[in-house]
Amino acid sequence: MIRIIDGDTVTDREMTAAEAAAHKKSGDEATAQQAASEAAQAATAAAKKSAYKKLAALGLTADEIAAL
Repeated sequence: MIRIIDGDTVTDREMTAAEAAAHKKSGDEATAQQAASEAAQAATAAAKKSAYKKLAALGLTADEIAAL
């Protein structure tokens, strides 16, 4: 269903095939963008954790690492 609001008039109707396809495509794109964002955040977190471990292995304290 699609709702069209034009001033004071509200109309509900079934989506056309083209509208349904566009709606599905936009939903799929949003899902793909969200997945890519989550993957990027996970990669960033993993890189930070790895860097922290390497610096800690060199004998740096948490305060010294934070100062970098």
